[in-house]
Amino acid sequence: MTATKPLRVADLPQNAATQFELRPGAAELEALKQDLDLLGLRKLSFVGAVQAQGKRDWILTAKLGATVVQPCVITLEPVTTRIETSVRRLFLADWDEPDEPEFEMPEDDETEALGAEIDPSAVMVEALSLALPQYPRKDGAELDQADYTEPGKQAMTDDDVKPFAGLAGLRDAMKKDE
Repeated sequence: MTATKPLRVADLPQNAATQFELRPGAAELEALKQDLDLLGLRKLSFVGAVQAQGKRDWILTAKLGATVVQPCVITLEPVTTRIETSVRRLFLADWDEPDEPEFEMPEDDETEALGAEIDPSAVMVEALSLALPQYPRKDGAELDQADYTEPGKQAMTDDDVKPFAGLAGLRDAMKKDE
């Protein structure tokens, strides 16, 4: 079965996997490109299956593939990255919501509450956004040192804020005096 819309959990077979294959068209790619603030997005595919895990839980396993173009964090020139990653989500019927507004995220970030539907398309978008390089950098692009200060004052450098750099100079001066 090829799924392009959310899958109703009540309609899923308990003893067989439900296959899905998502390959968004041009309009969907353009909308997703805008939502994720990308310069380009192509060859997006999300292929996998949803199957029962025990009596009441479900597991989604898939392969995500995409080619994304983002601006370089240094030069703002386009940087193209190929993303190939495995995706796994475990939908639990007995999901406990945290009581506190702020809580520590568990190491296992693949679990979610099981609702009436499992939406492979939503999982695809989330997985893609998590897989994007946070700081894309063009090959050879390096950030030069930039020193800023008020006019007429000496600019503070990285070496000035290293507290032990001055002590090393003092130690060397003391050795010369001996």
